This record gives sequence, structure tokens and C-alpha cells, in this order.
Amino acid sequence: MSKDRRSQFRDAGSDRSTAEAVPDTPQTRAPAYRLAFNDTDFMCREELRPVRLQLELLKPEMILNEHGIKSTVVLFGGARIPEPSQRADARTQTLADLSKYYDEAREFARLMTQKSLTANGQDYVITTGGGPGVMEAGSRGAADAGGASIGLNIVLPHEQAPNEYVTPGLCFNFHYFAIRKMHFLMRARAICVFPGGFGTLDETFEALTLIQTERMKRMPFLLFGEEFWRRIINWEALADAGTISDEDLKLFQFVETAADAVRIIDEWDAAQTEA
Repeated sequence: MSKDRRSQFRDAGSDRSTAEAVPDTPQTRAPAYRLAFNDTDFMCREELRPVRLQLELLKPEMILNEHGIKSTVVLFGGARIPEPSQRADARTQTLADLSKYYDEAREFARLMTQKSLTANGQDYVITTGGGPGVMEAGSRGAADAGGASIGLNIVLPHEQAPNEYVTPGLCFNFHYFAIRKMHFLMRARAICVFPGGFGTLDETFEALTLIQTERMKRMPFLLFGEEFWRRIINWEALADAGTISDEDLKLFQFVETAADAVRIIDEWDAAQTEA
């Protein structure tokens, strides 16, 4: 709707302010009198789930558009991966050993953010889940380079809260996992997965499935830590069993370092330009 047409009507914010200043009477205190869009109890009703789903899709999309974000580089990885300086506090020796990927995620995000800023600052924007561990490392690396990062947080019972390095105006909070995962992938130009748990595996396989079934364009899909990933998943066994094809094993690559990951992404982009 154009600005001129909008200006013919009183805006919703003005009515919200006016409604909050009405006289206090039995009628105005009743929930039925609240403006529907300003009634949180009403908005949380079971019947309003389709509206809430739409709102979670629209709000980040509109804000990212307003910031001119065109493409992203997605980092998935475990919230429990410690910073190397804190590896002594890790719950297991394996988790302590995996702390090296905190540094690799941070360095990768720094290098990709430098690449973004060299262009227009609107492409290759680092996107993480906004929480601790690998997510914090990604946001921190972007901040090291003086750039922005997107954080897609979600309400969880215990652990999830935004890390201090996510760009405040690009830090979102979700109720629905499904809509959050959509936003991870809608602008993705590359996907990098670091060691993690159930959440990381969920995100990894959903993205791989979308690429395998051609619901999403193929792109660099990089798994950091070949030893970890081969220990967790027997990829070749899936192909040997025939439940995936041999070609599906080419949808991803293993990498160990940030430099290797950046090189692969650069080569991919160069090949796409030549094509």
C-alpha cells in the first residue's frame, strides 16, 4: 500500500495509545474490549496459531529487507563447544578437544565478514542461532571484522539466550523451530556445520534433504571436523544400503580449517560466475 493511501486512515499505533487511556470501567476492563492485535492472551490462543506462524515468518523477513540483507553464510554448531580458554571446564575430554572448532568458527566468520565488507556488506552476512558455543564464535568473528551478524534465537527451557556479539538490530527470537529453520536457509549462500548435538543434526539433515530433493539450490555445504562427522554418521553405509545414492555423498565436503572453507566458497562462486 502506498504512503498516500496509508495516510488516509488512522494508524494502529495511535488507536493502541488511545485505547490504553480510556476510562476504567467494568466494560473496558473486560478482555473482550481489548484491541485484538494488542491482546496478548487472545494472540496466544490455539486458534491463532496460523497467525503466529505468519508473524514469525514476516517479522524477520521485513527487518532483514529493511537492512538490505541479500545473502547469508549459515553456521550451525553446538552450543556446548567451549572457547579454548575454557576447555578445562568441559564436561568431557571429547568436548574439550572440540574447542578448537570455536576458534575455527570465529576465524571463518571473520574472514567471511571481511569478504562481505569488501563488497557491499549485504552479502555473505554471518548467520547463527545466536546462542553460546559455535554460535557465539560465529557472531564474535563477524564483530572482530567490524561487521554485522544475524542471530536466530529460540525460546528454550534452559540454555538459549543471545550471545553478546550478535548485532542487536538483527537478533530475533522464535517460538517455532520450523519457521526459524526457514529463515536460516532463505538467504543462504553457503552452509557450514561444526560439531554439535541433536539441534545441529536436525538442521544439517533438513538442509541436506532440501538440497537433495531440489527444493533448495545446491551450494557449498561444509562439515568441519571429518573425524567427528565420520564417527557420528556412517555416510557410506547409507549409500551402500541404497537409501541414498552415491551422488548424494557429493552434496557436502569435509573441511578442517577456516581458510579451507573460505577457499572452497571462493572457488564455488568463481565457477558460478563463469557458468
